[in-house]
Amino acid sequence: MPRRPPASAPHPVIASPAAPIPHQPPLPAILNAKIEQAAAYARAARATATRRAYDSDWAIFTAWCEAHGLIALPATPDVVAVFVSDQAVGGINPATIGRRVAAIGHHHRAHGYPAPTAQPDAGRLAEVLAGIRAEHGGAKRRKRPADAAVLQAMLAAVEGDGLRARRDRAILAIGMAAALRRSEIVALALDHVALVPEGLRLTIAQSKTDRTGAGAVIAIPEGARIRPKALLLGWMAAAGHRDGPLFRRLTRKDALTDAPMSDRAIARLVQSHAAAAGYDPALFGGHSLRAGFITEGAAQGATIFKLQEVSRHKSVQVLSDYVRDADLFRDHAGARFL
Repeated sequence: MPRRPPASAPHPVIASPAAPIPHQPPLPAILNAKIEQAAAYARAARATATRRAYDSDWAIFTAWCEAHGLIALPATPDVVAVFVSDQAVGGINPATIGRRVAAIGHHHRAHGYPAPTAQPDAGRLAEVLAGIRAEHGGAKRRKRPADAAVLQAMLAAVEGDGLRARRDRAILAIGMAAALRRSEIVALALDHVALVPEGLRLTIAQSKTDRTGAGAVIAIPEGARIRPKALLLGWMAAAGHRDGPLFRRLTRKDALTDAPMSDRAIARLVQSHAAAAGYDPALFGGHSLRAGFITEGAAQGATIFKLQEVSRHKSVQVLSDYVRDADLFRDHAGARFL
């Protein structure tokens, strides 16, 4: 007599007719699309200015390798060591050399190779880099801040009331009043500006330290000395544009274009008006506007936290240096006897 199956045995399952499976693209095609999407996110995570610098550094390295009959990808640590040594002898500062090494590593990783600095035999490269920093390093040279006095002199040196003059005055005033990076100035759009009775509310949609794109809103008071709101409104009324980039490129005949300015144009603009105001243009750059707000705010007694609200620094360490500079002579220990 046949044995019964155990009670716990599963009952046989009768398969029902399978539903038609919709056509799907081959798996490699799906993976390629996902990989490309992931690569796009990775590119977006790195600041535009950094990508541009890395591309330039990589081009310099590959050209050097080609001129010396060496392989750039993959490069050995010894090849990179000789490259950075040549760069140092040529007068390139250690910070730039360090960035070029980072760019070389970035391009290696992007192509599936380990960065030269991460390879087992990278000890000599590390020693060369340390030697360059020891031999050629020094205090970081900052651009001179365009504080209130400097900025007023620069604004006064902008001649005329044409389109270019109005635009340049607005850039100088807004860049300083909101402690903007030059990349943030050129990224501003008309819909980032809101007029309020107290002054302006400026939306910074994305910045160097805002990798998630959360954005920030900066308050700019009406002002009685620099008058950032009045100067911006003057530019907007003269330009007459209704949307798109706030600060546009102008033709040689001062005709308005649809294209935004470049961040390098901001640096040239600051230097040009610094020279017109009687200052050495080599001491100034695009960062002078941002540094000018922090320096002037600290000198006027603003707390480091109120400065941080405008500057949006993630750390107060950088800000503390500005505050320390502003306070060097305040309540000096030797003021009463020197």
